[in-house]
Amino acid sequence: MTLQGKTAVVTGAANGIGYASALRLARDGADIALLDRDAAGLRQIAQEVSALGRRAEIYAIDCTDEAAVRDAFANIQQKFGGVDILFNNVGQGARENTHEFLDADLASMDFLFSVNLKTCVLCSQQVVAQMRERRSGKIINVTSEAAVNGVLRNWDYAAIKAGVIGFTRALAREMAPFQVNVNVIGPGATRTRALEKVPRDLMDKVIAGIPMQRIAEPQEIANVVAFFASDASSFVTGQTLMVNGGNWML
Repeated sequence: MTLQGKTAVVTGAANGIGYASALRLARDGADIALLDRDAAGLRQIAQEVSALGRRAEIYAIDCTDEAAVRDAFANIQQKFGGVDILFNNVGQGARENTHEFLDADLASMDFLFSVNLKTCVLCSQQVVAQMRERRSGKIINVTSEAAVNGVLRNWDYAAIKAGVIGFTRALAREMAPFQVNVNVIGPGATRTRALEKVPRDLMDKVIAGIPMQRIAEPQEIANVVAFFASDASSFVTGQTLMVNGGNWML
């Protein structure tokens, strides 16, 4: 799959799935705009993208900050001349703040909404006009298997990640007449920094429930990002692809 001449924006690019996806898109030929709060991580990934012979620009911003996002995308437009691929990867779960719905913490829900869904909407809003005008473009969002199978003590995360699926489908239908593809990836347990903090006994239970008996590597999610970013997915839109070793099957 070739992305020569394309510009991709990757949010949450400083580690994990975003890091692996930025490298994969660069290997396929895309120049990359990298967004994350982790400035040091951004510098590292930018060096690796540059070593592949591709252009890399970094934007150390909080993607929940509307003004910062608008400024970053305006700068990307100026420097790259437009965005062909947007990978809305930034997001996180409640982590140590999980709780039963009986003890619902609405402040936690507001935070998860901002980081998982609002960022997705806000960044997509920056690119849809140019994609419609060019009649081409790829928007790739990230949900979670929690959205389809539910996760104990993560009711808010599950609900909001289901919202990402709904947003993806609605935007896909709106953008389809303009030949813009909008899809969503649902990773299962994946080897990231957040997963490293999960207790070993709990991870053993998670792995035991996965038919393939292991967790995903970030590169395996990046391979699916590359598919959705390429012309190989030209007639695929509004779809949710779960990448979870068979833990949930459609």
